[in-house]
Formats: sequence, C-alpha cells, structure tokens
Amino acid sequence: MDILLAEPRGYCAGVVRAVDIVEIALTKIGNPIYVRHEIIHNQHVVNELKDKGAIFVEEISEIPEKSTVIFSAHGVSPEVWEEAQKKNLNIIDATCPLVTKVHVEAIKYAKDGYTILLVGHKGHDEVIGTMGEAPDNTILVESVDDIPSLNVPNLEKVVALTQTTLSVSDTANIISALKQKFPQLITRNDICYATTNRQNALDSITDDVDLVLVVGAKNSSNSNRLKELASERGIEAYLVNGPEDVKLDWLEGKSSIGITSGASTPEVLVNGVIEKIKPSNIQNIVYAEENVNFKLPKEVV
Repeated sequence: MDILLAEPRGYCAGVVRAVDIVEIALTKIGNPIYVRHEIIHNQHVVNELKDKGAIFVEEISEIPEKSTVIFSAHGVSPEVWEEAQKKNLNIIDATCPLVTKVHVEAIKYAKDGYTILLVGHKGHDEVIGTMGEAPDNTILVESVDDIPSLNVPNLEKVVALTQTTLSVSDTANIISALKQKFPQLITRNDICYATTNRQNALDSITDDVDLVLVVGAKNSSNSNRLKELASERGIEAYLVNGPEDVKLDWLEGKSSIGITSGASTPEVLVNGVIEKIKPSNIQNIVYAEENVNFKLPKEVV
C-alpha cells in the first residue's frame, strides 16, 4: 500500500504565529494567560497549550480585570476589543495578518458607503469578527442560493469580500453569480495562500489515489473544504482528528492513499496516521513551496 503525501499541508504562517504567541506569552509574561476561544481550530494543540498553563475561555466576562488575554487567530469584532479594554486587560492580538487585512477592507469600504457582500460560513469565528467591523453595511452570502434575494441601496457601490478559508472553486462560482447580479461589483478574493495551496496540492494527487484522509479538526473550515474537494472528485474521503479516528476497514482493497492536513494541524498527527496505516511506500508530492513568515506582536518580542 502506497501513501501520497500532499505538500503543502499542515501549519500555515498565521497558525505558527498564533501558537508561538501563546507559548512565548506563557514564558515571558507568566500565568495566568487567558485565550479567548480556541487559538486555532485544533483540540490537540489547545490541550497541549492548556497543559502548559494557558486558560481558554469563551467570553471576556470570564477574565479577571487587568489580566492578559490573547485573541485567537480568527480575529474578533470591535465589540470584543471594547469589552476587553473596559476591563483593563493586557491585550495580545494573535489574529492572522491575512484576516486582519479583510477587517481593514471592510472598514474602508463601509466608510466609503459600500454594501459589503461577505462570502463565508455563518457562525464561523472569522466571519463573526469581520461582520462586526461594519454590521450595518455587511450581508453574509453563504451560497449561490442566497444571491437572488439580495438587495443593496446603491448598485454602484457593492464589494465582495471573502472568508480566508473557503473552497476556491465554490467561491469562484459565488463571485461569478454575484457579478451577474451586480455588474459594478468590486471583488476582493481574500482566500489565503495556504488554503489555496492545500486545495491545489490535494487536487494534484486525486487522480492517483483511491482514498483520501484529511487530518484536521471537525470545526476547521479549511480541513472540511479539503475533504469536500476529494469527495467532489469522486474519491472516498474522511476527515480525521488523528490516528485514533482511522478505521482499518477503510483501507481494505485500497492500493494508494492520499493524505493531507488542514492549516491548523500539527505534523505529529499526520505522522501518527501514517504509522497506523503502515504503508509499504511513502511519496511526498510537492505542489508548491511556502516561505511565508509573519512578525510577532510587540508584546511578545
């Protein structure tokens, strides 16, 4: 049995930065360090950081005044910032810079009187944060089915922004349909380099495998998109948190297995899946090289 490993896979620059921020803060500032929501969407990583002393909370109200709080890689709304500032919290922002870019775009276009059509998934932390920047100007678009009922006050001032972790092909279809309805639409494709690369890398091996395993968390948007991509190609595919989720009967009759992982998945979990499968051969199929690094915030430098 062969394994084809898609590359790039696993941690992106924004995730590396976010995890580093928590670990450095624990060392440099010391406990207690509070983190609002999962720092990244991977429970394995969250549990490791808990073991090191990080305290994860859902709401700012759970944090004592004048404590240190870290905002997750997915970003937060201005309301969360204001609530944290009212409690005199020491705020360290671990928002991925590429998510921050979308926030800046939302603020700019709202200030200029545009209606913002935000393509994304309802309830996702990133979408909640971005919509919070301009709630009165922003309409969420989840699928092509949402488009016929859309109404905007000025057809000449409409812009489409996107969540950074979407399906590249699905988003292209939505943007195309939006352009048909709003010919003056300005488009800002904000799907990040890591999401795009991981989807393209997986797509490059789908013709050569008869099973795909995506290692990633159930609540990871980009991991779910990878699993969906494989399924769309007609390949049996599963999203697994780690080796404990792999069922050996999936492997029966399979000669070649494709493996990839979401942008918030540590490589140790991929290695665990490989060890459980015990392949006779492993090939690393490189689609693209990634050399992206983001600066750390001043609070942990």
